[in-house]
Amino acid sequence: MDRLKKCTLCPRNCNVDRTSSSLGFCNATDKVKIARASLHFWEEPCISGTKGSGTVFFSNCNLKCVFCQNHKISHGGFGKEISIEKLSSIFLNLQDRGAHNINLVTPTHYAFQIIKALDLAKKNGLSIPILYNSNGYEKESTIESLKGYIDVYLPDFKYFNDKYAIKYSNCKNYFKYASSSIEKMYMQVGAPSFDSSGLIKKGVIIRHLMLPGLLFDSKKIVDYIYSKFKDNVYLSIMNQYTPIDSLTNKYPEINKTLNPKHYKSFINYCRELGIKNAFIQDSESSSEKFIPDFDLRGI
Repeated sequence: MDRLKKCTLCPRNCNVDRTSSSLGFCNATDKVKIARASLHFWEEPCISGTKGSGTVFFSNCNLKCVFCQNHKISHGGFGKEISIEKLSSIFLNLQDRGAHNINLVTPTHYAFQIIKALDLAKKNGLSIPILYNSNGYEKESTIESLKGYIDVYLPDFKYFNDKYAIKYSNCKNYFKYASSSIEKMYMQVGAPSFDSSGLIKKGVIIRHLMLPGLLFDSKKIVDYIYSKFKDNVYLSIMNQYTPIDSLTNKYPEINKTLNPKHYKSFINYCRELGIKNAFIQDSESSSEKFIPDFDLRGI
């Protein structure tokens, strides 16, 4: 694929030839690699519904946060290489199993292959909404290439202050790229719309995972979101942060669960700001039991 011979899909602009032996930051080749494809019931209610979201977990990552719960696939690259035709058939199989939507998890580095797979799947009857479940570190040009393919954007908005992005995700200008790409997403799909059963059909849901000790940064993020979009997007305020073993020595300040008082304080701040369209989580969400078992299921 010509556009992968000098890859600039994400803001890292590695410029490597992914069709050869060269690997960029994400470690992805020109072959799609996935770790799991299954019905998922732990997303926001308007996504999981009663039958589940048809999630496809892509291996490798262009961000690689040090605290990533999916470390096995994002950092370790666990998964199986498949063809575009196989990816297309996986989409159709999930639809046949009753999935409310196709949920593309960490898809950025495979955007071009996904477009081809969606073209093929739609020719063969794929009709449910397509979700782009992203870490937020995107380029506007990549989002532009997805126009007409994605119905619901589900981006993370991780950091306001760049010092945290550099420290925990080894990336510069996270806020710059996340904010501009989310604005592009909104321009494509507009305000959220739902079917009669409450399932989302179009729109943007911005996820923010609170990190220990970063309450002020979280407040700056929602300040931006609400000033820019008001109630034309949904906010998903997540408290499911679960520390992993590798944090012990290098990042002791986040090697702990989120303080429940900080989460409650943040929810109250959002209410006072005027935010109405938001999802929140209960305390049980912070548990390893919610980390998927990456066992090549459905591949």
